[in-house]
Parts: sequence; C-alpha cells; structure tokens
Amino acid sequence: MREIFLEEVDSTNLYGKNNLKDLPDRTVIYAARQTSGRGRLARNWVDLGGENLFLSFILKPSDKFNEKFSNITQYLSVVLCDILESYGLEPSIKWPNDVLIGSRKISGILCETVMQGSSFNGLVLGVGVNLNSDFATLETIDKPATSLNLEVGRHIDVELFKSRLVNAFFENYDEFLEKGFEFIKSKYISHASFLDKEICVQSLNKKNKGIAKTLTDRGELVLDSKGKILVLTIGDIL
Repeated sequence: MREIFLEEVDSTNLYGKNNLKDLPDRTVIYAARQTSGRGRLARNWVDLGGENLFLSFILKPSDKFNEKFSNITQYLSVVLCDILESYGLEPSIKWPNDVLIGSRKISGILCETVMQGSSFNGLVLGVGVNLNSDFATLETIDKPATSLNLEVGRHIDVELFKSRLVNAFFENYDEFLEKGFEFIKSKYISHASFLDKEICVQSLNKKNKGIAKTLTDRGELVLDSKGKILVLTIGDIL
C-alpha cells in the first residue's frame, strides 16, 4: 500500500482520477485541505478545515468491471460505522452510503469509475469525515451535520483516525470483492436508519415515495409505493 499526502488539493478524487494510470492499486491519497470537494449527485463537500479527513482510495481490483464494485461505497460505510462505534457512538446509514450520528451527517462517500472507452481502468473511492469542527461552522452547511469531536467531547487525532480507517478498509476488502454486498448485508441493515419508514427518494429526475422495506442482495432499495414494489438501484433519500 502506498500513501500520498497533499497539503492542499482541489479534490482527492480528482487528483486520483487525473493521475490514475501512474498510481498503483491500493494507493491512499489524503489531504490537509480540499478546496473543491464533491459529494454524490454533484453536491459540494464543505471543507471544514485541516483537522478533518479528506481521503481517496485508488483501487484496481481487476481488468474488467464487476457488478460487485458498485457496492464499494456501502462496504466503506459499514467500515466507518464500526470505527465510530469504537468511540462509543451509535452511527446509522442513510441509503446508499451517508453515515449519520442521530439525524446529522458526519461522513459522505463518493466512488467514481474510470473507463477508457470500454476498458475499465479502476475506481477512485473518496470519503470525507468531519472530525474536528465547531457548532458555528457546521451551521453554515445547508443540511444538518455534526463532527466527531463534538460528539465525544474531545479533539480527534486525524492521523490516527486515518490509519484506523485505512487498515479496517483493507482488512476485509478481498473478501468483499469475492462476495459483494451479501458479505456486509446483515451489518448494513443493522445500521440502516431508513427501513420500515416512509421516505422520498430522488432518482435522477424522478421522486418516489413509499415505505422502505428491505435491501436486495445487490444493495438495491426495495420501496413499497402504495402497493407497487419498486427496486431502486440509484438515488438519494431526501
């Protein structure tokens, strides 16, 4: 495993994509500051300062894209929940991969697949975790957010947290690649904050309302919309 530290970068994911061909499999890129971080659905990820985590994994698991790779963000969300539990917290997951403490977001995850024509070049898996912030700064974010230091009442060592996350990610990574979402399904469901609730899911340009029933073995959301069963592959719970 190789690590690359950057004092400042527009986005660790963008850096990874721009340099993908020269970076070996399992490279970890992390930065002190990120000026143009992005989340899912083209949202901005607010930079709360250098005492937070901005990190991307460069992953080249095979020469061809495998459907199981689509669940890599959900795998990372489960890994992150395990670490947050070790701090005495009760994290939850909002489908597909946002990690929350209570109703407030503490982490966002974004995976980008890099293709050259029909050839699969690799994955750039990015994660941002709010580790050290204050209430005033978090109030500037357009959705409820929190940070680990506020939840546990002490400063968080960014380097230590980063090392724990990277080690935990790779500990079962190969088994995840072999088994896919089924490998993490039970643990993912145990953290799912949305099941058996009425929710609204934005999928591309369409909104679907209904009761979140379960997840398929491929990590898809099963929604009961007035008796009509919908299986959603992508989307965002509003």
